[in-house]
Amino acid sequence: MGGGRKIPYPKHVWSPAGGWYAQPANWKRNTAFFTFLTFCLTAWAWKISAENEFHHRMPDPNQFYPKGVAFRSWTKQIIEYEKAQKALKEKEAAQKAAQAAKETPREA
Repeated sequence: MGGGRKIPYPKHVWSPAGGWYAQPANWKRNTAFFTFLTFCLTAWAWKISAENEFHHRMPDPNQFYPKGVAFRSWTKQIIEYEKAQKALKEKEAAQKAAQAAKETPREA
């Protein structure tokens, strides 16, 4: 009525994880290290991807993009394009102001 022996398993097993029911003493440090390593590798891959990203068509300046709003903040090409557009608008506004100043008669 005993149901037989326990489930047979080896008493001494070597494995990189530490064998049966392992709980290494430095598991917290290992976990922190590999979490940091994973974060660094992901950040590196993200940086390389953003540097190599190329857009054939620039996004419309006032249109909302629900699937990719944040990509504007890290894509170098779009950042430079938006800076150039902003500078162009400022230059046009300054020219219009100068033109308006020339056209309005000054009272002496």
